[in-house]
Order: sequence, then C-alpha cells, then structure tokens
Amino acid sequence: MTRIAKLLRHRIAGGTILGGLGGLLLVCAVLAAAAAPVLAPYRPTDIDLRQRLLPPSWDAGGNMLHMLGTDNVGRDILSRIIWGARISLSVGLAASCLGALVGSTLGLCAGFFGGWTDRAVSWLIDVQLAFPFTLFAIFLLAVFGGGFMPVVAVLSLATWVNFARVVRSQALSLRAQDYLLAARAVGVGTPRILRRYLLPAVLPSIVVVASFSAAQAILTQAALSFLGIGVDPTVPSWGTMLDLGRNYLQTAWWMATFPGIAIALTVLGANLVGDWLSLRLDPRGS
Repeated sequence: MTRIAKLLRHRIAGGTILGGLGGLLLVCAVLAAAAAPVLAPYRPTDIDLRQRLLPPSWDAGGNMLHMLGTDNVGRDILSRIIWGARISLSVGLAASCLGALVGSTLGLCAGFFGGWTDRAVSWLIDVQLAFPFTLFAIFLLAVFGGGFMPVVAVLSLATWVNFARVVRSQALSLRAQDYLLAARAVGVGTPRILRRYLLPAVLPSIVVVASFSAAQAILTQAALSFLGIGVDPTVPSWGTMLDLGRNYLQTAWWMATFPGIAIALTVLGANLVGDWLSLRLDPRGS
C-alpha cells in the first residue's frame, strides 16, 4: 500500500467520525423541527410579562420551568429555538433544492453543448459572482418584500452558481467519453443522454454541493432575518431571535447566545456531512 493510499485511508477514517458527529447534529435539528409541538414546553408565541428576562435555570434567579430563560416579553427561549428550527431548516433545504435544480440544469447544458450555451452560462456565473450577494439580497427583498418564498427564491440565487460550476466542469470532461460518443453514434437523443448517462455521473457531486449549499442558505437566512428583511418577524426563527437579542447582550445574554449556538451547530453539522460525503465519493479513496 502506497503512502498516498494510507494517508487517504486515515483521512477517510477521521472524516467518518466527524461525518457521524455532523449527521448526529443534523438529525437532532431535524427531529426538533419535526416534533416541535411535542418537544417544545410552550408555544413560541406565549407571552408572560411576569416571567420576562428570566435567566437560564442554572443561573441565579433562573426558573426550572424555563430551562434556557425567557425573552423581553416572557416567551420561552427553548420553545422558540425548537420552533425556529422549522423555518431555518425549511429555508435551507428549499433554497438548496431549487439552486440544485437550476444550477445543475444549466451546468449540464453548458458542459454538454459547449459553444454559445457554455459562453452564456459562464457569463451568468461571472455576473453573479461579481455582485456582493448580501447587498444584492437586501435590494431584492426590499423591492419584493420578505416572506418564506421570496427568501427561498433569493437564497437560491446564491446557491445555483455552486452547482453550475461543478456540474459544468464535470460535463465538459465527460462529454468526450467513449460511452457517450457511442450513445450519440447509435442515435440516442440528447435529452436521454443528459438524463440517463450524464446526470447519474454528476449526481454524487451534486449531493456534496447540496450539503454545503444548505449550510450556506441557513447561515444567510439567519443573517437576513438579523437585518430584519428575512421571513415574517412574527414567525419564530433563529435569525429574528438574534436580531431581538442584540439589544439585550449586556443584560440578557441568553437571548442571543442560544439561538447563535443553534445556528452554529446546525451549520457545522451540514459542513461535516459535506466533508464526509466528499471523501467517500472521491474516486481516489475507493
């Protein structure tokens, strides 16, 4: 066994452990979102001004009925974090899927057809990368308004480029393969070649990019909500909790700290899973 093979095997073994940790974090987030009505001790909109700004239960003045404390109007932080997982995960998954659909389609067409199609898609990619996305997203949401679907549509603009670049580069290298040339020679139609031969070949890379794009979408959605232009502020989400908690950092640190931890752990989990997938699907590691 060569030195490179040994290094790859050790790297895959370490990546498997971290990938398992990332998968555990994602499973916890998904279960919290799916079972929010059962797991959350309170409804996220329940207000009790008599219990406002309670610290976590282990801190002085805390209450065991509110383990992570309460916010400025007495809403339970733990319940809002559990319910907020629904919005954050839904936005991340929907934006990643939409970006994968658009970017993979354009990337396949650009890499397979080449010519003006490739030049047009490459130009769109360059234009997209030339704009600071956060400023672009702020402009679009200011014009069209916030909400779930507008945020998903805007975030998909940030993710499709990643899919298009990866799929295009792979399609460029695959279109000259013998089996594709043979399929074209016997008269197999272009739509069937794209669907039956090219798409399965690039699908592993699409899955890897999707995991990283979902993490990026979750983080960006939280940033937009923090700026007050994300989803409906009345709907509990981790970003809106951060936005509210920044005004109480010195007097009620828990209002922003625990939603921030939830965002960090979820994004970390998605990135660890993405790293593990990239190692497992790397042909050099097989």
